[in-house]
Amino acid sequence: MNRINLFRSLSVRSKAFRSVPATRESVTWGKTNFNKTASTLVFAGLLIVCSVAVGCSTDKPKTANSTNQVAMTQPMPPLTSTPASAPDAAALPAKPVHKKVIRKAPVTVTYADKTSGVSFQYPRKYSLETGDAANQLVASDPVPMNFVQPGGVAIAAVTLPTSVYPNGDLAAAFFDVSVNKALTAEQCGEFSEAKSATPGDGTAPAAAQPAKRMIGDMELLSSETLASQGTREEASKYYHVFENGACYEFALKVATTGSESEGGKHVDSKEVFQRLEKILATVKISPAAEVTASAPAAPSASATPAQ
Repeated sequence: MNRINLFRSLSVRSKAFRSVPATRESVTWGKTNFNKTASTLVFAGLLIVCSVAVGCSTDKPKTANSTNQVAMTQPMPPLTSTPASAPDAAALPAKPVHKKVIRKAPVTVTYADKTSGVSFQYPRKYSLETGDAANQLVASDPVPMNFVQPGGVAIAAVTLPTSVYPNGDLAAAFFDVSVNKALTAEQCGEFSEAKSATPGDGTAPAAAQPAKRMIGDMELLSSETLASQGTREEASKYYHVFENGACYEFALKVATTGSESEGGKHVDSKEVFQRLEKILATVKISPAAEVTASAPAAPSASATPAQ
């Protein structure tokens, strides 16, 4: 309303000014009146500008810039990276654990001769001789074989290492198997040393009469001999059994020097025999049918080379 009245007053005054005659007094008054009117107009214009400015400042909504400015001035919380949650160990399938399998070698070794059908087990630490090597080892003994008739052949021999008795006087200990196919069942029950033994002779081996013994699954005829030469003693045990049309001999032999070294000791022959008898207890002889089937066939007359 103030703005409208102001403009009306200004228009009325302007009309009055134009209706006054142009006299000197009117000019003077007009100058004076004009000055006053100009001042009034300037003052009115300032009031209009101020009122407009105040109205705009109160009615104008906040702009987006002011809002963003306020929002930007607010302190931002520190950014923290949230680590990815580890998968549940219970939900994952268990990985197979590869364990290194350590296979230990068996303590004993099995020997089997297909031709004779003889098989036995012996400790892995012992030495095995077969063929010619076994014949040489058996022949080195004072009593190589104890058959009543010649024709025996050594098949295998197992030697007990002397390191089993450190600082002992053990000279030799072995177990051997021999076969004689030239003997009958009656002759197989006899021993050559039992017939040739001379009582009272210190150098000749003394033999006892054969006796029956059950060792393992076999019923054996046994004989023992003992020979000495100076301080050296050699004790032997022989076992015979007739199977598959042949005479099988199992011999256990132990020799000691009798001379104890410094810090050494005498080896008990009975303890050594117990070790060898454990090998004898594992002996098995296959039936004749299996031995015949596995034995090599004899060459025919046409295949025999000319002499």
